[in-house]
Amino acid sequence: MKLKFAKMHGQGNDFVVLDGVRQPISVSPESARALADRHLGIGCDQVLLVERPREAGNDFRYRIFNADGGEVEQCGNGARCFARFVLDEGLTAKREIRVETASGVIVPRIEDSGQVTVDMGPPRFDPREVPFLAGEQKLVYELRVAGLPVEVSVLSMGNPHAVQVVGDVERAPVATQGPLIERHPAFPQRVNAGYLQVLSRAHVKLRV
Repeated sequence: MKLKFAKMHGQGNDFVVLDGVRQPISVSPESARALADRHLGIGCDQVLLVERPREAGNDFRYRIFNADGGEVEQCGNGARCFARFVLDEGLTAKREIRVETASGVIVPRIEDSGQVTVDMGPPRFDPREVPFLAGEQKLVYELRVAGLPVEVSVLSMGNPHAVQVVGDVERAPVATQGPLIERHPAFPQRVNAGYLQVLSRAHVKLRV
């Protein structure tokens, strides 16, 4: 079976994007893992599937599969690539679209500069919604990572995030500490480990 796809990346995350509007596609955990495999497949962080919307008034449905085959609710960088893909592929002429996701409707927009912006909605800090195993809701939690205390803020943007404030994100231990936080037992569905540097009251720099 031949399958048309696009390979895209946004801010360091790479994606295989599939058009499920003009070609019949059924993505299973097994097929997502095969596509994402960097040795035997195409290779990507996530597989993105474009589908027709389920509800009137929306333009598309957006489904996201991690490299391990699991389907997740949301990915901001993926949403930006999704919006660029449907415009470039002629699936829409709109520069602002309503997109159904597992966590609700998002509205990506293609700006005049060509950049894509998307309002992901307000973050959710209730640990039950992340999910995160905690006795109470706090702004900052302490995790034990490799025997050392690490302070993180925990939130959901449709997918779970654990964020540390650091002085310089370029020197943050993304590759070494990040995977340990991602698989920490306090996160039943794993977590995106983020490192945030405050540049000003209006701008931050983030590595995930």
